[in-house]
Amino acid sequence: MNLSFDPADLAFRDEVRRYFADAYPADLLAKVRNGERLDRADHVRSQQALNARGWFGVGWPVEHGGPDWTPIQRYIFESELERAGAPGLIPMAVIYIGPIICAFGTDRQKRDWLPAILESRALWAQGYSEPEAGSDLAALSMRAERDGDDYVLDGEKIWTSSAHWADWIFCLARTSVEPRRQDGLSMICVDMRSPGVQVHPIIGIDGSHELNRVSFDRVRVPTANRIGEEGKAWTYANVLLKAERLSYAHVGRKKADLARIRALAGETAWIGGRRRNEDPLFMARLARLEIEAEVLEVSVLRALSGEADPVVVSAVKISATELAQKITALEILLAGRDQIAFPAREGPDWREAAPGVLGFAPPASAAYLFERAQTIYGGATEVQKTIIWRALSKMAG
Repeated sequence: MNLSFDPADLAFRDEVRRYFADAYPADLLAKVRNGERLDRADHVRSQQALNARGWFGVGWPVEHGGPDWTPIQRYIFESELERAGAPGLIPMAVIYIGPIICAFGTDRQKRDWLPAILESRALWAQGYSEPEAGSDLAALSMRAERDGDDYVLDGEKIWTSSAHWADWIFCLARTSVEPRRQDGLSMICVDMRSPGVQVHPIIGIDGSHELNRVSFDRVRVPTANRIGEEGKAWTYANVLLKAERLSYAHVGRKKADLARIRALAGETAWIGGRRRNEDPLFMARLARLEIEAEVLEVSVLRALSGEADPVVVSAVKISATELAQKITALEILLAGRDQIAFPAREGPDWREAAPGVLGFAPPASAAYLFERAQTIYGGATEVQKTIIWRALSKMAG
């Protein structure tokens, strides 16, 4: 494939760079650079700024507010957003459920939900994993019993990112029991204010509140909130999961992280006062990760251009998440003993809790701990290897 961008793509890249340099809220960029946690209002303001430019509904059809980008332009936009250090898009609404509503939703669902997503008036959560159904998603047991024009939901979802911020949650629920476990599942959207919905925080090892357990106790939901046909949600879920797994690539962010580590290696003292960039083993390890990032980019571009088999998405998910973990491991190695410093990072003055500690060390430690989950969520590495093996078996006849 041709890996060089054409002049129109390069002009678009320059336009995106100028936007983040000159027009995007500078205080949000500063907050990210300072290692501060972002709250809901920060993310909403970021997304509204992008939407005002017409750049938020990535992957959406033009008639529903999408930017009419080619796959390569979308890749350029996402890479430049990460290169600039802007907050990432909260994916559950705009990247995950938005395109599903566009493709399979009713006219009412499109009218009621899509504008609110684009304008960030409503944030969404994803209700897939359950205590006994994580990587084996077909084992989920949350029930949705039909009662007239309503479903009555009972069960739990877990590891639910940003549910404490969400206005809506889209759930996979079992509406019937069928011989094939993947059958009988329906996709049902629930207003988080509904009686019987409770959000239980799960505090991460780094002290962050990203995840939640969401319980449903006799929650009544109109059947009009079901997306697509009853019992056919496995089809819609697989469309969504393919988009989710490719979205984990974050090549722009990885390249920015590696560039930051290379710069820090020239500033950070090591044994005997030498700099880390004078350590050939450290620099060789950094170079290997930079090469892995370039290879990952080629794989993503092949997938986006349609030149790769769909199973490549599983391979991308494996390589992208493992690379993310390797990058965080290298950065805390750079931090040395300061990696043990772990003050709370809830405000702009968080560094005052650890005077004398390398400024990048606490955020690097938090990232290292958080990224341990990357090879589990969105389909564990073992699940992706099984998908690849089955595809290879079919090719072999």
